[in-house]
Amino acid sequence: MLGGGGQWTGALIGAAVVLAPVAGHAETLREALVSAYRTNPDLASARDTQRATDENVPIARAQGLPSLQGSVSYAKTIEKQASGIYDFYPSDTFQANTSFSQTVYAGGGIRSAIDAAKVRVRQGQASLRSTETGVFSSVVTAYLDVTLNAAIVALNRSNVQVLEINLKATSDRFEIGDVTRTDVAQSNSRLAQGRATLRSAESSLIAAREHFVQVVGHAPDTLDVPPPLAGLPHTPDEAVQIALEINPDLVAARLATKAAGYDVRTADASRLPKVAVVGSTAYTNFLGTLPAQAVAVGSFPHIGTAQIGLQATIPLYQGGLPSAQIRQAQANEGAADEHEISVEREVIATVRADFAAYKAANDSIALNQTAVDAAALSLQGVRAENTVGNRTILNILDAEQELVNAQVNLVTARRNAYVAGFNLLAAMGKAQAKDLALDEDLGAALYDPQVHYERTERDANDWHRDPEPVRQSTPTSAIPAQDAKVPPQPLP
Repeated sequence: MLGGGGQWTGALIGAAVVLAPVAGHAETLREALVSAYRTNPDLASARDTQRATDENVPIARAQGLPSLQGSVSYAKTIEKQASGIYDFYPSDTFQANTSFSQTVYAGGGIRSAIDAAKVRVRQGQASLRSTETGVFSSVVTAYLDVTLNAAIVALNRSNVQVLEINLKATSDRFEIGDVTRTDVAQSNSRLAQGRATLRSAESSLIAAREHFVQVVGHAPDTLDVPPPLAGLPHTPDEAVQIALEINPDLVAARLATKAAGYDVRTADASRLPKVAVVGSTAYTNFLGTLPAQAVAVGSFPHIGTAQIGLQATIPLYQGGLPSAQIRQAQANEGAADEHEISVEREVIATVRADFAAYKAANDSIALNQTAVDAAALSLQGVRAENTVGNRTILNILDAEQELVNAQVNLVTARRNAYVAGFNLLAAMGKAQAKDLALDEDLGAALYDPQVHYERTERDANDWHRDPEPVRQSTPTSAIPAQDAKVPPQPLP
């Protein structure tokens, strides 16, 4: 959950200083997450896919429900075969027929198919939660990448300003013979390198902003400091234990194995007899065109029949098809079971790696803060010593670059710590919309795939359909190309 947890506050104060908004509203991370929840195409597509998966349950159930069919026909006799002086054939014939079938035994195949479809609905819901988590992870990464790269641009822009001042001061001192041409060349070289680094940083910021547009659906403006993360584990074993219980990818893999087991039972049933109650009715009316001779000998102007009975279908030989289907289903069950172990291994490895990255990044914050403080103090000392001739211009340039590098490392460590922390929550299965309490910002209930499933699970009406699909995601073609503008920052 994005909420309490003071351990992160200190880690983010520096970013607030570097990227403090000049004026107006700063977009929060929660607002970006809500925007993606509403408009991200990957998430909208996954919801539609899940609704399609829901329909497999009524499709499977329909095999065990009654089937009723009817037909009507009308025929007019144009030419009759000569039969002497007698005519027994009507000129017009109307027929109506109905047939009825109700399976009462299918070897358990229908029940197994329904069970498999139900399990796959749950599997799909777990996969939908995984997609949701993946989208949120992308949003957090994009948000923090914009924040990081904007900070790096601001730092390098300030560094270029400092280097420009240095070059002018060095050139002025060269004019009066206080320094050599070498000092001027060194200052000019370092300024060129600084400008090149700034251009590279601006390119990275543009790329980060474009990725933000792709994931969130709108361009980033001023971004607020992300809130602290809550629910982070204290040990990797704790994180793994939680992940093994609720990680959506692992839950989906387990359900896939269970569904594959039902598929084997469905294939087994194809070798067993099937029994159905069948019935039919037939009605024929000659529409008053039956000749008098036919009526005279006992023919009726209309005929009706009705039948009902049992029909047993007993497979005797199917060319080895059932055996092949059973073996195929067994192999698929084995593959699903092995894939479940593969997903479990991946989840464990990911959780442990994310926990290590989270801890390392947090440790790096304090170390890099120490490096920044030391580099700033060193720069002050070098500048002071240069005034009395104990340090060269190159020493100043090196100290300035060391400070910039330390500052970049610090903001990078802050970004890495937050992203690693959120990725850890995601790998544990605790970074879904309900975990983040996004309904508080949505102003509405979260999307619940169970609602559609319960509405359609037992729908046996042939004439029901949903409204035409309405696009939920938003295109980004009208959003202008992003730039590398950041608010002006004071010189260090």
